[in-house]
Amino acid sequence: MRIKPISDWRLDPATPIVPQITRILRERIIRADLKPGDRLTESEVARVYEVSRQPAREAFIRLADQGLVTVMPQRGTLVSRISYVSVLDARFLREAIEADIVKILAQSPDKVAIAELRAQLVKQEEIGPSQPESFIRLDDLFHRTLADAAGKGGAWKQIEGMKSQMDRVRFLSLGAFPTKNLIGQHRDIVDQIERGDISGGNSAIRHHLREVLADLPQIVAANTSFFELPEGETPAPVNAPIQGGDIG
Repeated sequence: MRIKPISDWRLDPATPIVPQITRILRERIIRADLKPGDRLTESEVARVYEVSRQPAREAFIRLADQGLVTVMPQRGTLVSRISYVSVLDARFLREAIEADIVKILAQSPDKVAIAELRAQLVKQEEIGPSQPESFIRLDDLFHRTLADAAGKGGAWKQIEGMKSQMDRVRFLSLGAFPTKNLIGQHRDIVDQIERGDISGGNSAIRHHLREVLADLPQIVAANTSFFELPEGETPAPVNAPIQGGDIG
């Protein structure tokens, strides 16, 4: 297919090219500007972004590692369908990491971090349900701020790499994005951290991350061509009940 350049996503010649091309193509796949089955070629990417074919080739390898494209011998590189199982696995791993992040914060609440998180809640409310794409950016900022405040910024970078498939699902659900519910869940997370309630924080973050995929079956049913489903019975979107055992 012909890739249309987008003016907001121009390359900065002062920074490494491969990460930029990877990020741009990743965002276009996540936003469904590039859809499953669309064919990408090194020559076309090189032409659009005015680079050699080598950076395009390296970007394709990185995207393949994230499960976003499939390199087919003699056929080129195709945008992959969303792996249902990978979505669940990403949510499972993200929950495990972010639960520990919230635990760290609740063990020693930091007034500066809490003030920043509450300021972000105000911005989220100002965006509201009419601008779901803007809200998604603020949602990512909120979770990245949690990680940074806990001294786990590197862990967030790992989360960003693994949640590409989850993000694709989020963009497919923009028409019915539960902004109000998500803001309420964010507020609950901050409240539990401020109180130093480790158990409450654990439940709040786990509930929040599971709620993100609560409507996954409906999204799949409305966008069947976007998904790669496992053979046999499709797993439920929640892997296991929230555990309330010893987390201290």
